[in-house]
Amino acid sequence: MMKPIHIKKNLVAVIIGMLLLASFSGYAEQLDRIIAVVEDDVILERELEGEVTAVVKKIQASKMEMPPWSVLRKQILEKMIVEKLQHLLAEKTGINISQDMLDSAAADIAQRNNMTPEQFKAELESQGLSYKDFLNNLRNEIIINQVRGKEIGGRINVSDREVEHYLETQDKFGEESTQYHLGHILIAVKEAASSAEIQKAKAKADELVKKLRAGQDFTQAAISNSQDSNALKGGDLGWRKIADVPTLFADVVSKLSQGDITDPIRSPSGFHIVKLMEVKGMGSAMITKTKVRHILIKTNELVDDTEAKNRLLALKAHIAEGDDFAVLARAQSDDKGSALKGGSLDWVGPGDLVKPFEDTMSKLAINEISEPIQTQFGWHLIQVLGRENKDNSDQNKKNFVKEAIRKRKIEEETELWLRRLRDESFVEIYEDRL
Repeated sequence: MMKPIHIKKNLVAVIIGMLLLASFSGYAEQLDRIIAVVEDDVILERELEGEVTAVVKKIQASKMEMPPWSVLRKQILEKMIVEKLQHLLAEKTGINISQDMLDSAAADIAQRNNMTPEQFKAELESQGLSYKDFLNNLRNEIIINQVRGKEIGGRINVSDREVEHYLETQDKFGEESTQYHLGHILIAVKEAASSAEIQKAKAKADELVKKLRAGQDFTQAAISNSQDSNALKGGDLGWRKIADVPTLFADVVSKLSQGDITDPIRSPSGFHIVKLMEVKGMGSAMITKTKVRHILIKTNELVDDTEAKNRLLALKAHIAEGDDFAVLARAQSDDKGSALKGGSLDWVGPGDLVKPFEDTMSKLAINEISEPIQTQFGWHLIQVLGRENKDNSDQNKKNFVKEAIRKRKIEEETELWLRRLRDESFVEIYEDRL
C-alpha cells in the first residue's frame, strides 16, 4: 500500500503560482493578438478592449440603451481604424506635436474653464480621470485636426457671391434664429460601388426608415447601423442653425416637424437618414457699439516702453490742461491711418479690436481718457466718445452665413475624404476575434 504524499506548503504555493502565471500568460497573449492590420501598422485586441470599456462607460453615463456587443465592437474598431489611418498620414507628412504645444493647448483649456493648469489637473483627477489619458486624447485630437486642416482646409473658400446667393435664395433665412437638433444615420457606399451594392445599401436604408417611423429608437439604430463619425454618439449632430446643416439636406430639414424622419437622401458617401429631434428659437442680435479714438506710440530701438508710456502721460496732461485730443493725435500718433482722422477709429463692435485695447475701452466712461495701455502694436492713450446699442443683424447674417458655409463645406469634404481614405487603404480585420 502506497504511503500518502505530503507536499510542503511552500511547494504548493509555487505550483499554484505557476498555474496562475500560465493562466495569466495565456490571457495576456490573447489580449496581444492582432485584431486588425491597418496599412503597415496593427490594432491589438487589448487596444480595442480599452476603447470598448471607455465607450461603454459613456453610453451608460448617458443612459442610452446598450447595442449588441458584436455591433458595438465593430463600430468602435471601425472608428479606431479611421483614426489610425489619419495618424499614419500625419507621420508621413511630418506632423508632430511637441510637449510645449501640448502643454500650451492644455493650459488654454484650463483657462477657458477659469482654472490654472494645476487646478484643472486636480479637477480631472477628483473625477477619477487620468491627466495622462487627457493629454494623450488631446494630442490625438490636435494631430487629427492638423491632418484634416492640411488635407482639406486649403481647398475651402467662400466667396462674397456665395454669401449673397444664399441670402437671396434662402427664403427661410428670415427664421435664421431658429435652431434644429438633428440626428443622423449614414449607410455608406463606396465611391466605386457596383449597382448591386448601391441597391443593397438603399434597401437597408429604406428598411431602417420604416423601422424608425414605426418606433425604433433612433439613438440605438445609429449606434448599430450608422457608418459616420457620430455613430457612437447615437448619431447626434447637436443643435444647428439652418446654415450649419449640410447642404445635402438643409432644404429638407427646414420643412420637417419635430420628430419627423426623412426618406434616405443619396450623396457620394451613401444614404443619409435625418431626424429632427427638437427645434427652438433664439434672441435678437443687439450689440454695443463704441465710438473711440486713440493715440499710438510704437516702441523701437530709440523708444522703449518707459519712453513711450511717459510720452503718453505727457500728452494726457496737455489734454487735461485744454489741448485738443484730435490735434495731438494728428501730430503725435504713430497710427497714421487714424491720425489723419484725429485718432478716430470710428464705431467699433465686440471683437473688432485686440483684447487689451477692448478691455480698457469697455471700462471707460464717455469722454474719459485712459492711462497708457500696452498692446502688441505699442502703447495707447484711449478716449471713448460714445456708446449705443445697435441691431447688427444684417452684418451678423453675412458673417454668420460665410462662416456657416465654410463649416458646412469642411464637414462635407471631411466626410468624403475620410470615406475615400478608408476605402483606398489596406485594412484586414480578423473577424473571428471580434
